[in-house]
Amino acid sequence: MALKRPTGDALAGTVADATGHAFRDQRLLETALTHSSAVKAASNNERLEFLGDRVLGLVVAEMLFRLFPDAREGEIAPRFNALVDARTCSEIGVEMGLEGLVRADAALKARSRGSGGNYLADAVEALIAAVYLDGGLDAARSFVLRYWEPRSSLVVAKPRNPKSELQEWIARISDARPQYTIEGREGPDHEPVFTVSVTVAGFMPSFGSGGSRRAAEESAATAFLRREGVWTEEGNPA
Repeated sequence: MALKRPTGDALAGTVADATGHAFRDQRLLETALTHSSAVKAASNNERLEFLGDRVLGLVVAEMLFRLFPDAREGEIAPRFNALVDARTCSEIGVEMGLEGLVRADAALKARSRGSGGNYLADAVEALIAAVYLDGGLDAARSFVLRYWEPRSSLVVAKPRNPKSELQEWIARISDARPQYTIEGREGPDHEPVFTVSVTVAGFMPSFGSGGSRRAAEESAATAFLRREGVWTEEGNPA
């Protein structure tokens, strides 16, 4: 049986332990932890997410500027992009234990359990904004640095682009071009799942799924490259 979600002072205390900030305005905190999918919610965290994304970007850019004084823009930009990526925010949401604190559709939470999900990334950004509004930039900076600074020293490589690599590989062996087709779309509007096929003349089609058309296309291209032995399972050249 799932533990009951804390509210009021209990929620504020749990969040204070995780963020280092004690909220004065508990209604602001509740809004930050309410996803748009939550049933019968009077408000949700979409506006706070918008603000939190900008606060996060400022603090992370400032942090990288300070930590890597000799790095060129081209060196720190990929690191910045990786640190503010939704996947990083989602991982931090799991680390903070937000899965049990966010109000969201039960089916949405069940699908993402243990692996984060966009709703957790949204909540992390909204929580950053809430800390900023409740305690100011110094409070928000302290919260962000607690979780993002330890990650800043990780080696960040530019992500491989499976669609580009598939097109380049095909171009070396034929005149064909990869064709992507949406095969299906499931799930609610706030958490869709697309299924896409990629076909190339002379090859069997490959399929992939993702939370956006682009993600599904990249998944299908990755499956194609792995099947044909161009990539290993880790995504490296064979």
